[in-house]
Formats: sequence, C-alpha cells, structure tokens
Amino acid sequence: MNALLDIVSQPWAWYVAGPMIALVMFTLFYLGRTFGVSSTMRTACSLAGGGRCNAFFDLDLREHRWNLVFILGAVVGGLLASTFLSNPEPLALAVKTQAELASLGVIGADETLGLMPTSLFSWDALFSLPGLMAMVVGGFLVGFGARYAGGCTSGHGITGLSTMQWPSLLAVSGFFVGGLLTTHFVLPIIF
Repeated sequence: MNALLDIVSQPWAWYVAGPMIALVMFTLFYLGRTFGVSSTMRTACSLAGGGRCNAFFDLDLREHRWNLVFILGAVVGGLLASTFLSNPEPLALAVKTQAELASLGVIGADETLGLMPTSLFSWDALFSLPGLMAMVVGGFLVGFGARYAGGCTSGHGITGLSTMQWPSLLAVSGFFVGGLLTTHFVLPIIF
C-alpha cells in the first residue's frame, strides 16, 4: 500500500493527466453538459435563493444539481489528496524563480517554499494590506472577469478550447496576457 501511495503522491505526467481530462470531457459531452466552475457558483447562488433577487440566478435546480456534486467532489478530492497523497519534500523551483520570489518577499529566511507559502497564504498575510488586496480585490476581479467573459478559466480553457470556440480562444489568451501583466507589473507594486 505504501508503494501505491508513493506513486500517486508524485505529480502525474502529462500523458496520464491529459487523457483523464479528455475522458471527463467526452463523458460530459455525452451527457450534454459543459465543464466550468463559474457555472457551479451560479447554481449555488440559485440554491441560496438568488433567483428571487436576480433573474440570472433563476435556474431549474434539478437540471443543474450535478454542478453541486462536481464542486463537492472537487472539495472532497482536494481534502483526500492533501491528507493522503501530499509529498513532504519541498517544492523544487528554479534558482532564478526562487530569487525573484525572494525579492518580492515571498520566501523568508526561515521557511521553505511550499505549494502555498505561508508568507502569502496565512491568517497573518490575509489581514495585511497586500493580503487584503490580493484576496478581496483579486477575488472580486476574478468573479467579475469570469462573469464578463462568459465563463471561468476552466470552462473556457478546457470545454471551450476542446470544442474549438473562438470566444474561448480569445478569453484564454486574455487570461494569459492578464496573468503575465499582473505578475510582472502589479505584484511588484503590491509586495
């Protein structure tokens, strides 16, 4: 059993993960569904009574309940993976990347960089000005952007591109350009 856990706790190769994503997509196409997290949030808002306030959230919940099962599976899967499949070794980053992160204050002298560095992802970091800007302002912008773009990164990047939709190609290009601009120009100002 330990040998199996050692195998699955390592990052999966593209030739394993890619076909698994394709299998999920073929299954969703067969069932007449599309993949995306922002549609799940719309269903959750509808379940909470959002349809009484805004017609956008007035959905037939029986038709969209699979979205809630999907997000529950993502949460449970993340919990299982972090509990049983996490790798205790520190994240291996290029030396140049480590130096750039250190110049932004992401890596402290007394900590090792993990997938979620405590200098960014902790209660102390959240209640600082940069943390509030990153979480609250950034969260608002992500939510607004997903709605304005007609879907989130997973919806456009996986479903939209696999069905060769031109708007999804434009949206994914915008996601990457926005991410690069934020990384090179906005993050140095915040941190």
